[in-house]
Amino acid sequence: MPTKTWTLVDHENDIYLDHIALGPDRAGGDAGEYSIFKWTQRAGLSQGVDVIEVRNGDLQFIVVPTRGMGIWRASLGKLELGWKSPVRGPVHPAHVHLDHPNGIGWLDGFDELLVRCGLESNGAPEFHGDGRLRYGLHGKIANIPAHKVSVSIDADSGRIAIHGTVDEARIFGSKLRLETTIETTVGSSQIIVRDTVTNLSAAAGDYELLYHINIGVPLLEPGAKVAVPLKKLAPRDATTATDLPTWNLYGPETPGSTEVCFFMEPTGDASGNTQVVLHNAKGTQGMRLKFNLRQLPCFALWKNREAARDGYVTGLEPATNFPNTKSFEKQHGRVVALAPGESRTHELELEPLADAASVQSALAAVAQLQEGVPANILPRNEPQWSVG
Repeated sequence: MPTKTWTLVDHENDIYLDHIALGPDRAGGDAGEYSIFKWTQRAGLSQGVDVIEVRNGDLQFIVVPTRGMGIWRASLGKLELGWKSPVRGPVHPAHVHLDHPNGIGWLDGFDELLVRCGLESNGAPEFHGDGRLRYGLHGKIANIPAHKVSVSIDADSGRIAIHGTVDEARIFGSKLRLETTIETTVGSSQIIVRDTVTNLSAAAGDYELLYHINIGVPLLEPGAKVAVPLKKLAPRDATTATDLPTWNLYGPETPGSTEVCFFMEPTGDASGNTQVVLHNAKGTQGMRLKFNLRQLPCFALWKNREAARDGYVTGLEPATNFPNTKSFEKQHGRVVALAPGESRTHELELEPLADAASVQSALAAVAQLQEGVPANILPRNEPQWSVG
């Protein structure tokens, strides 16, 4: 039976479906129980936000086309992935002030499980010499609605795919396209994200891309741990260096504390494949993140140790570069160059781990990647990686 595709949004052809429900009754085949729902939210800061919910057995996740095709939440049975942001979202981009003079307006909409940072820039705010904002925190792509969205279902294999196209383009500036496929297969617990970035311009261009993957309570708790197969780790700055002895361990909620961030070069297998595992204190639940170091060579681990009501959260962040100012990253050769019409593809996989056996299996895979590779942990920032 051929794959069936439903177009939900197509700006060029004036197509827009406010809601749709899809499942085996419409796709045919015998792939099993699943469902896809698309609707538009109508309240608060979410007024006008399109969401697509995929239910694949015990696995559920919500994609937000209005917010650059980010993933808002995911769950596997009783295990919830995401975090409790002070922002009540998903927030419509109209309420996010990316051009705020302080450079951190991006935070007005920050509450997803997976949010992309980029594409023109993806790191810290950068200002012109006269104080005017040049690049805001984490870029624009997360606050640009997709102009083309579709759902495909292969009723034989059970593959469910959400496709989206988002353009970050303007005259006298970058002209970049993000084409994404977010997929799962009936019976699996994996969410695969495959992104292709293309330079639409007739002139050479460049881009930065970082996946800000955010986990809070209940998975994040005192005693929770992260496992990363390391070649090298350095604290971003002097404040982070004080947290170095417990870089892979999470403490209690600490109101008034300062965020910390560790920059890393992970190790991988012969093909560049690597993985990171975050798990709770007892090792009974967790999340595995897989990516390829040839596509995403840099990794940042962010900890915000504030109280839960203020955003107790950690960020697992594979990227093309470290989240510094674009000028700093360009100086150190970590901004990706694109010829006219050239494309690059990046892929990662999220997997909720709902029991102790799956957590232990994932940790064993990380340990195997680390085997025979000494971890170089620096006591202070690496000047090539951050200004300190």
